[in-house]
Amino acid sequence: MDWSRYRFRSVWDIPAAPGRVYAALERAEDYPRWWPQVRRVDPVDARSGTARFRSFLPYELRVTATELLRDPQRGVLEVALRGDLDGWARWTVTPRPGGGTRALYEQEVVVRKPLMRRLALPGRPVFRLNHAAMMRAGRRGLTGYLARRPDAV
Repeated sequence: MDWSRYRFRSVWDIPAAPGRVYAALERAEDYPRWWPQVRRVDPVDARSGTARFRSFLPYELRVTATELLRDPQRGVLEVALRGDLDGWARWTVTPRPGGGTRALYEQEVVVRKPLMRRLALPGRPVFRLNHAAMMRAGRRGLTGYLARRPDAV
């Protein structure tokens, strides 16, 4: 088993219309406004950008994300990731029965950051907890952002 390979899945239930959630998620350059662990996003061109992340562990991850799929009709956003993480990430946004939105986040990556590779086996549970904490904060942040800014996106 490659201890540096991860597969993540998170489900966010957001009390906002699917179109608003999708519009917020497709504007990655705005993530630092509502997602505390996304420290910076800089566009490179119309289809890619660089991002820096840091959760509760004392290290930062840097990646370049390149758009693979943007399909508002199906509610899908998918990117290729290169840098400290290599792989892909995908959002799938759908209406929830009874109102609101379900945003499914899926990610498959191989860690390339040297320190994390050296600590792959003993650090794996902590790295997974770090990711889970980041995702919980992202859900809370997006929910609050959309509630505070009804005119946003």
